[in-house]
Amino acid sequence: MKRILITGGAGFIGTHVVRLFVKKYPNYKILNLDALTYAGNLSNLRDIETASNYSFYNIDITKFEELKLIFDKFQPTDIIHLAAESHVDRSIVHPMAFAQTNIMGTLNLLELARQFWKENSKSNTFYQISTDEVYGTLPLNSPLLFSEHTAYDPHSPYAASKASADHFVRAYSNTYGLPIKISNCSNNYGPYQFPEKLIPLTILNIINNKPIPVYGNGLNVRDWLWVGDHASAIDIIFHQGKNGQTFNIGGSNEIANIDIVKLLCKIADQKLGRVLGTSEKLITFIEDRKGHDLRYAIDANKIKFELGWTPSQTLEEGLEKTVDWYLENEVWLDEVISGTYKNYYQQQYKSLNPKT
Repeated sequence: MKRILITGGAGFIGTHVVRLFVKKYPNYKILNLDALTYAGNLSNLRDIETASNYSFYNIDITKFEELKLIFDKFQPTDIIHLAAESHVDRSIVHPMAFAQTNIMGTLNLLELARQFWKENSKSNTFYQISTDEVYGTLPLNSPLLFSEHTAYDPHSPYAASKASADHFVRAYSNTYGLPIKISNCSNNYGPYQFPEKLIPLTILNIINNKPIPVYGNGLNVRDWLWVGDHASAIDIIFHQGKNGQTFNIGGSNEIANIDIVKLLCKIADQKLGRVLGTSEKLITFIEDRKGHDLRYAIDANKIKFELGWTPSQTLEEGLEKTVDWYLENEVWLDEVISGTYKNYYQQQYKSLNPKT
């Protein structure tokens, strides 16, 4: 029986991965570790919190001794590592916090996995969830794509911290024989995303008739991946991908930031019963982000042809579902904006401690 430790399981992507594994694999034991920083929200997992194969600990992965207690107690057979500081804007202001969590936190997990698992074990997996931002940037209007062989060239403190973590993961594989897998994904979107990233922030501001900020001229291009598709890809890579391999996960949805904002405005106007074009008037161009990468684009052929995974959602389908979710979950939004979502941990899990 697998005993899977999932870090960052109360965050946006982690929420979807934890829910998928708990429901799909009742014979697995799933332990969710999360530091519950601003982006961690345990109310996202209300529907599975009483499942017999699920447990949670409030743990900061930078605390080695506390992590060691968890390893002693839970004896994980596998690790799916999602915990990270992830917002580029925040990394520009607070780079040290990103280095501490994304690099040293990953190193703590690697070292404990090395200590607890047999050398060159084939029955364990350390699965590092990474980002396409480690590859740097691509020219606009170019056929070039990020592949698994693209050299790393990170441009932001966030990207540099994730690139460093990836290098440590590979180093532990090469030096100690640790069984590892890595995936690098494009921009995720969907339900439960903290409203600081482009898509949920745009939806929130449309709902509240507030200015929609767009960096620079809005022509920076991103590839967008429905978070449910990302979770399914993680599931397939975890179970079918070979140890030591890297897989790029993309949605094949390249679009300029200004165009995705306009598409969200159109969808929201229709669903809110507004005259088309009303929400576009809220678009406000602001000073560009420092070191803003021009374009990200993923070549996802490896996971398609080796593991049979392809995204299930077109961009417009996914955006409609996302707008619907935020419109239907005003209580969740209100709790996040007011900060009362933090009370959920105190109410449900205040007695949990790795020492007990």
